[in-house]
Amino acid sequence: MRARVLSALILSAAALMAGNAHAGEYFETDGLAIGGYDPVAYLTEQRAAVGSAQFTATHRGSVFRFVSAVHRDTFIAAPDKFAPQYGGFCAFGASRGYKAVTTPETFSIVEGKLYLNYNAEVKAMWTKDVSGYIAKADRQWAEVAKTTKVAR
Repeated sequence: MRARVLSALILSAAALMAGNAHAGEYFETDGLAIGGYDPVAYLTEQRAAVGSAQFTATHRGSVFRFVSAVHRDTFIAAPDKFAPQYGGFCAFGASRGYKAVTTPETFSIVEGKLYLNYNAEVKAMWTKDVSGYIAKADRQWAEVAKTTKVAR
């Protein structure tokens, strides 16, 4: 147990030194999952909305922000329903076997799940075979999730 905790601390320190501040399970920008965007707004309003520091919740070690107390409470009641797939890393990248940063405005909702992409160009590639890319990413995410390197 002690060795595992020490290992996690070393990995966290290495990630911080490499500029990949990723303290929790989800990709973080400035210490916030999804760069501070509200995960509930994606699914309930089909839009990327910047959350407020007034409404936060922590899930799997990552801090999420919300536009309202209602959204925060909705998330707390069912976080896995609203949290982004593949730890908030680029869904297209996950399908190709690597972690990549995401742009919160480039998202897709597929069968009630939130998928983020690196940028608009990558999202355009992603939309050509969404179900195929999801199947590939689902198959390999467990291995990809273990990697500490993040493409920028």
